[in-house]
Amino acid sequence: MILCAGESLIDMVPEDGAFRPLAGGSVYNTAIALGRLGEDVAYLWPISRDPFGDVLLRPLSEAGVNTDLCPRTDRLTTLALVTLSGGEARYSFYDEGSAGRMLTPQDIPALPSSIMALFAGGISLVPDPCGAAIESLIARDGDRLPVMLDPNIRPFFIADPASYRARLSRLIARADIVKLSGDDLEWMYPDMAPADAARQVLAEGPRLVLQTGGAEGARAHWAGEMIQVPAIRTTVADTIGAGDTFNAAVLASLRRQGVLSKAGLASINGAQIVAALTLGAQAAAITVSRPGANPPWSHEMPG
Repeated sequence: MILCAGESLIDMVPEDGAFRPLAGGSVYNTAIALGRLGEDVAYLWPISRDPFGDVLLRPLSEAGVNTDLCPRTDRLTTLALVTLSGGEARYSFYDEGSAGRMLTPQDIPALPSSIMALFAGGISLVPDPCGAAIESLIARDGDRLPVMLDPNIRPFFIADPASYRARLSRLIARADIVKLSGDDLEWMYPDMAPADAARQVLAEGPRLVLQTGGAEGARAHWAGEMIQVPAIRTTVADTIGAGDTFNAAVLASLRRQGVLSKAGLASINGAQIVAALTLGAQAAAITVSRPGANPPWSHEMPG
């Protein structure tokens, strides 16, 4: 079972001059996508008892995501006001004192033996106490479980860039797989070309650094020659959830190929990486072809 630990929230998405509340959040979307792809997946994040908490739980249940590790709380659900510009999503967060943000390291439970890998990232890494809670989970269990990290950096959400850079550095050093967009790499290393920045991240410890670029496809930096897989051409509705879906499909492919383990990632080969990137591109293409974070079900995938 793959454990996704990180934020869930309500995206207030523009629709016909108003806003429609939709379940979302970077790590939450990845958990949903893994479940829809037929993977055995669990989710860890506080869920509010407010009405939006029920909105969040419903898609998790429908996708078969295990929520036994999700504490319930009377604190309110985080809201993200979404605006679209040229199909690109921009966010304003309402998060002070929210259910997720107040997660503490002491709230992190012991993991069941069925957990085989960890996925973390998104805005849940930024503020405390929740950022410290996710970091403590990775510090505690990352030596025995493979860790995939996607910071999904939102600069306007980061009040203390120096502190966040320090946390990212610690997390990257513990991660086995790191996925970074061009925007992420530009924020982390503004004076470096994206490919050079990705190789710099690789030098910090991960086995794989995945560099995504929307229509430009995805690249993998690893011990061998750089690998590139093109994006799947499609009509783009918007990009909400595309990277999250890519993450899920990469994890699903690695699990199916039997390399989603410390030993497996240490001996991974180019063909296995190509297969993972290809499934990621196929799944992301379906998500961007329809509005909102709506990742594909297994029966919608090619082949």
